[in-house]
Amino acid sequence: MKSQPAPQPRPAVAALPAYVAGRRAQTPLTEPLAANESHFLPLPTVLSAIAGAAVRVNRYPDMASTSLRARVATEFEVDPAEIAVGPGSVGVLAQLISALCDPEDEVVFAWRSFEAYPILCQIAGANAVKVPLTATEHHDLAAMAAAITDRTRVVLLCSPNNPTGTAISTAELESFLADVPPRVLVVLDEAYREYAADGGLDSVALYRKYPNLCLLRTFSKAYGLAGLRVGYAIAREPIAEGLRRTQIPFSVSGVAEAAAIAALGATAEVRDRAAMVVAERERVIAAVREHGWTVPDGAANFIWLRTDDDQRARLVEAFDAAEILVRGYPGDGVRITIAAREANDRVLAVLADQALVAASADSTQAQE
Repeated sequence: MKSQPAPQPRPAVAALPAYVAGRRAQTPLTEPLAANESHFLPLPTVLSAIAGAAVRVNRYPDMASTSLRARVATEFEVDPAEIAVGPGSVGVLAQLISALCDPEDEVVFAWRSFEAYPILCQIAGANAVKVPLTATEHHDLAAMAAAITDRTRVVLLCSPNNPTGTAISTAELESFLADVPPRVLVVLDEAYREYAADGGLDSVALYRKYPNLCLLRTFSKAYGLAGLRVGYAIAREPIAEGLRRTQIPFSVSGVAEAAAIAALGATAEVRDRAAMVVAERERVIAAVREHGWTVPDGAANFIWLRTDDDQRARLVEAFDAAEILVRGYPGDGVRITIAAREANDRVLAVLADQALVAASADSTQAQE
């Protein structure tokens, strides 16, 4: 019998770049600052909710996440029908692109931004339209508006932006929304919104005003539930219903739902923890600049160092030698998560090395 070819993934899947997760700590001495996780342990009320829900893991969870959707709706004074839940905000985004985009439709986003964006577009068969950041690491909103065509279905805005940490203001977003055709959905990815020192932009108010705005949020960062995978979108009912239809059944566990509800009930504690991170971020940015590094003003729980590849490799090697895990982005730079003061002081000790600072200055001049 003539041999037949074995089953293979479709070409779009075979060509996908691998998602690079933050590296994991190998010893108790290693500082894991590559994944932007919260360094705080879960709150006692959250742990109690997890324990209570764990005894029911022999049962399927509520596929509609009814209780969590109702709790989120109450929090932001919207209808539960406007809430869609998924396994982390990236899971909700995958549902969204699947729900809105046919093959060859376009999704516009800034670059560099969250690395899952082009991957999710490629899986759906949509064309990723990358618009370069400005020289100050911000979204170039005018260029993004100009990049919209008749095939554009979605525009993704990440604020604060991952990995640069820069943010979009309320006025900037409103001006942008006024320029976007109403048929195009603007998705505001706010995974790090709790870390904005000024409270961040008033996205819910803009959502009430602009029907084509969708808010995307997560419990993975400030709420400290990265390991449970739960996020949500706030969108007009037809969009939210589309997201619920494209969700993988039972993809949000009952444990995750219970933990998220408990976390929303501990808003004051979450806000206090975020304020501690903000204070540390500002301290670290000031110290890093004093050492001679160029760092953009950040609004998330990390700092960003723009470098060429040679300097990126030197930095990652220096941090590895100090048992600190950071995130290097080929062709772009290095992202370092803000954690406890002791961990941040270890980061500053590495960045105080003037040989590294001098190499960074040389690479910047070469690029110019």
